[in-house]
This record gives sequence, C-alpha cells and structure tokens, in this order.
Amino acid sequence: MAIVKQFMGAERFVATIGDGTGTGAGFNILATDFTDDTGAAATAFPTAPAYYNLYLNGVLQTADTSSLTTTEITIPDGDTLNSGVPVIVECVVN
Repeated sequence: MAIVKQFMGAERFVATIGDGTGTGAGFNILATDFTDDTGAAATAFPTAPAYYNLYLNGVLQTADTSSLTTTEITIPDGDTLNSGVPVIVECVVN
C-alpha cells in the first residue's frame, strides 16, 4: 500500500525588527504588525501550526531564538538588531 502524505500548506508573514516593542527577553512583534503573502495586514498567526520558521535578514534561525503565539512572536534580544532587518515568519499548517 502506498503511503499518502498529509497535505501541508505554508503561510508567510513579513515585518521588520523596527516594528517590535520591548527589550531583552521581552522583545516581541505583534502579528498585526506583519503583512501576509497577499500584502494585506495580518490579523493573527495560525493556531497550532505544525511548525514555523523564523528568518532574520533572510537567514533561517534556530528553534531556540524565538517563540510564537497566535498574537505575537518573541525574539529575545531582537531589540539589539538594526531596525531595518527584515523578519519573515513561515508557518507550516496542516
């Protein structure tokens, strides 16, 4: 019997570090500060994605550099980065 893979889709969201607030471990960027694949303002990140990827300045980050909820992404010490650094969050959903 052939193995049938489950359908997976991805949603991407774009902002810059300058959109974030807070300092140190409390630095975060709200989901509403991002735009989605269509260029529209995002309202929330997907609920319970299978996984997500964070790209800072186009470079994939390791899992220990952020945490994601439906309302925000927390990037500890993100406030030390240049405000123009692009932030891309890719959520892979079932």
